[in-house]
Amino acid sequence: ENREAMLNSRSNRLTEALEEANALFDGVCRAREAALDAQFLVLASNIGKEKASELHSEMSAFDSTAFAEDLLTFMGINRIEEADDSEDDQSGFLPRDAWKKMGEEAVKYFKRAPVFHYMLGSFKSEPPVPKQRIERQKKASRGKAEQAMPAQLKKMEESHQEATEKEVERILRILQTHFEDDPDTPISFFDFVIDPNSFARTVENMFHVSFLIRDGLARIKLDEDELPIIEPTKPSGGGEEESRAGARNQVIIRLDQREWK
Repeated sequence: ENREAMLNSRSNRLTEALEEANALFDGVCRAREAALDAQFLVLASNIGKEKASELHSEMSAFDSTAFAEDLLTFMGINRIEEADDSEDDQSGFLPRDAWKKMGEEAVKYFKRAPVFHYMLGSFKSEPPVPKQRIERQKKASRGKAEQAMPAQLKKMEESHQEATEKEVERILRILQTHFEDDPDTPISFFDFVIDPNSFARTVENMFHVSFLIRDGLARIKLDEDELPIIEPTKPSGGGEEESRAGARNQVIIRLDQREWK
């Protein structure tokens, strides 16, 4: 019934109705009363929405000219003395401390200065020239290198294998020579393989001797003091198959530089 009066911008009837409804809601104890209160809130919301839409606000419009006039007035411009002071004052018709005054006022509304940055760098650079031909040359040269690698590795592997076989044969001849000179004196394994001047050479000797043991060309056993001795095997009538038919034990020998010294 009072809709038109409530929509009036100069009337406070809507606020008074809301305050009266809040007071009445404290005494609500029945479901029907709560439903009436909810119905009133819906009507009040619709009226408030219509009342807000009828208000004329110019906050969304920005008049740059009016803003500039207000800013100049705040900075201390004197339009009357503008013509007289413009020739003598180097800063124009503004006072000397005008920008300082504005800065002191503006700093209250900014927590920090805005960051200055370039969106596309300090200058616009030209796109790089594509190097398709160079890429093809790289791929071609890389393919040639990959084709040459297997042959090179195979050649290195064959040379390393040949060097190992020659070294094993040389050590076998040395062992056989020592044993032929004095067949009754056992040859100490450590005296045979250890190089007093080189730990690396000692390890290589033990590595090459292991091939002799594996192929059945020599054998290692323990003497009375439980120390290993080495001797070449005698060729038997059964040949290589008979020599490999016996029982074998695989042994790992640990030797560090302290023990070598």
